[in-house]
Amino acid sequence: MRKFTKGVLKYRHLKLFVTVFSVLLICSFSQAQQGVHQQSTEYEWPTDTLVKAKLDHWQDQKFGMIIHWGLYAVPGIIESWNLCNEDWINRPDSSQSYEDYKKWYWGLKKDFNPVKFDPESWARAGKEAGMRYVVFTTKHHDGFCMFDTKETDFKISNGPFAGNPKADVAKYVFDAFRKQDFMIGAYFSKPDWHTENYWWPKYATANRNNNYDIRQFPWRWNKFKDYTFNQISELLHNYGSVDILWMDGGWVRPLETVNDEVRSWGADIPKWSQDIDMPKIATMARKAQPGILMVDRTVHGPYENYQTPEQRIPATQLNHPWESCMTLANNWGFVANDQFKSSSKIIHSLIEVVAKGGSLLLGIGPKPDGTLPAEALQRMKEIGDWTNKNGAAIYNTRITKNYHDDNTWFTQNTKDGTRYALVCLKEGEALPQLVTWKMNAPKIKSTVKLLHTGENVKWFMENNSVVVILPKSLLKAKELPAALAFAFTPVK
Repeated sequence: MRKFTKGVLKYRHLKLFVTVFSVLLICSFSQAQQGVHQQSTEYEWPTDTLVKAKLDHWQDQKFGMIIHWGLYAVPGIIESWNLCNEDWINRPDSSQSYEDYKKWYWGLKKDFNPVKFDPESWARAGKEAGMRYVVFTTKHHDGFCMFDTKETDFKISNGPFAGNPKADVAKYVFDAFRKQDFMIGAYFSKPDWHTENYWWPKYATANRNNNYDIRQFPWRWNKFKDYTFNQISELLHNYGSVDILWMDGGWVRPLETVNDEVRSWGADIPKWSQDIDMPKIATMARKAQPGILMVDRTVHGPYENYQTPEQRIPATQLNHPWESCMTLANNWGFVANDQFKSSSKIIHSLIEVVAKGGSLLLGIGPKPDGTLPAEALQRMKEIGDWTNKNGAAIYNTRITKNYHDDNTWFTQNTKDGTRYALVCLKEGEALPQLVTWKMNAPKIKSTVKLLHTGENVKWFMENNSVVVILPKSLLKAKELPAALAFAFTPVK
């Protein structure tokens, strides 16, 4: 996964010391498109009853946190991608050779010492925000492992943090979030740019793909397949209950899955197959973790149990499982002086995503010392203030046929059939005395409840529109919510 920034991060480093001066966080549309994992248009429903049950449970959760944390947090730069030699990459120091840059990046391992790492505080903040599942980056494309793998020494537990009781970072992240009743997701990058069996030092690293012809050197690719299988096996056998295996790097895929849709994304596609034997991985994964959700991003088929459009919301409602993964700030990982979205914007995105049948996975990047940025914590608290009062309109809901009318979105509880109208309010504008929407009318003489205050409100029909009179208590409030949620029994 990439961040969507175009800019220059000016920094100097003397030996192993890195000083971050400034970051420009403005992104051009064309660059953002290169950084997006596209969304498959095909979906294949699972047949395994345990998988279907877990998928249904996951669809009830609606709101999750994805945590990007690794070497890139130390200088506060794009996660992994500066290592990739593609024309859209703009490295911070143009005077530095590519090989020297890679050596410097790999060397950040000696600087990464997150002595304030406190996953319990992360989990509490997520819980208070109303999040229900977590996806943690156990390994990004740079190959640096945030778990105590036995397959490589390029890991957080082999460096200055090795003597810390929580050096096996992923274990303590998963444990902390389980205690807060989160579903647990393990992010795992299929490409690994650090291992010589993916990027062979014999050849240049032209782009994100492996840099040698697998057809000529199958023995080397087989070593990479074993390496990948073994690392995933470690995660699924040694780290407790895992609900989601969230696999990034969709260009690592069987060649036969590259269709016209994939070609239209403009990604670099080699002539050989980067097949890592997903059936073998899935068999092992579901033996170790029965019912685990496999999310092989963009590789449509039996191992993409839900789709993951990135940094966007689909234009229309979808009736199969999906998730929008979006950043709270402008970047996936930590970047100093980043620009955070308002809590209202995130709440409005959550509402739209849920009304269209999806879940929102919100990206947050911890600082190199292991703490969450103060701005992130503030936004999460504000979001939690809203979900705490209005969560019934979000969680355990599914789509309704007529799901959208101007700034109002509709959801429905899966068990009792309660319909919800969620009216998004524009930031900075005064609260109106009346709100209206078309479609989804309440039953005649039935009650309409305002979730924010818990009180029943007066309503009537006028010109085929529902008109709701807002209570005086709300109109006098000093702080207005980002959206109003109304619960009612709909006309059948």
